[in-house]
Amino acid sequence: MARSIAFFNNKGGVSKTTTCFNVGWMLAERGHRVVMVDADPQCNLTGMVLDLSGEDALEDFYKTNPGRNLKDALSPAFNSRPIPLAPVNCVEVESRSGLFLIPGHVALAEDESSLSIAHQLSESLQGLRNLPGSFHHLFKITAEKYDADYILIDLSPGLGAVNQNLVATANYFIVPCSPDIFSVMAVESLARVLPRWGTWASRAVELEALKDADYEFPAPDLKFLGVVIQRFRLKNSRPTKAFQAYFDKLSASISDVLKPALERSGMLLTPEQYSEAGVADSMVISEISDFNTLIATSQQLRKPVFTLTPEEAGRGGRAGDITRSNIQTFRETFELLVSRIESLTQ
Repeated sequence: MARSIAFFNNKGGVSKTTTCFNVGWMLAERGHRVVMVDADPQCNLTGMVLDLSGEDALEDFYKTNPGRNLKDALSPAFNSRPIPLAPVNCVEVESRSGLFLIPGHVALAEDESSLSIAHQLSESLQGLRNLPGSFHHLFKITAEKYDADYILIDLSPGLGAVNQNLVATANYFIVPCSPDIFSVMAVESLARVLPRWGTWASRAVELEALKDADYEFPAPDLKFLGVVIQRFRLKNSRPTKAFQAYFDKLSASISDVLKPALERSGMLLTPEQYSEAGVADSMVISEISDFNTLIATSQQLRKPVFTLTPEEAGRGGRAGDITRSNIQTFRETFELLVSRIESLTQ
């Protein structure tokens, strides 16, 4: 059965989408079959896979590929249509066999209120009983269609019903962060929110209405893989002093606030599992410095930074040698990150 990993932080601008895409690509490169899910109405992950450079490119994709996105695929459940959910006809990622995408939809947020009501009243309103388990069911049957080993879910920043559902029903989650005061505050917020979501999911699975639903709500077993710290600059191969100060504050918040809260809620793996994967007590699973100018080329070519060549980046001579070294460093960073994910999810 495919293992699902949610990439989640209620703060925006922490490279959740880039991390999800790069991890998915590296997992596929290492022989796994991976389905990525764009559950963010901003559709940035979709834009990293499809060519959306045209003015109406996304709208044209929806028109010419009906049902081939997350919102439309869920519409039988959300619109109470008398047809069952069907596996999504995923987009195959160009140049990376084994990697697939369930595209997002800009109107997914319109389903937020229906799902929120279903979360609260699904026991008393029979017409809503299929909604809480619909996402999990759709991902499960799509993963089976593609014989996937992993489902990676890219989430929007925010604490709405869609994020609550997708995080609480995932097998694992990763928290991308930046070394700044806003990420410190976000980590402290997650320490309060995630246990509440876990409690909600544990209660929901016991509701008779959800047990009898066409799309049964899964028993929650969410586990924390760790924090990815990124979007910082280096000097002499170390974070600059300004960033290091927030590294220290972020580390303290993770160790003193988030980790104990997750431990009390049963959302941690065993210390031995983290140790065997090379994850320290800080729970930082990877540190990824700024891609700098390479990110623009990466986005234009719709491929990870670690797959670029100096020629693609427009660098020759001495600059090309430096670029090649930087690209290799990013490759090694993501290889280590993914090897830890493999170890923690085996």
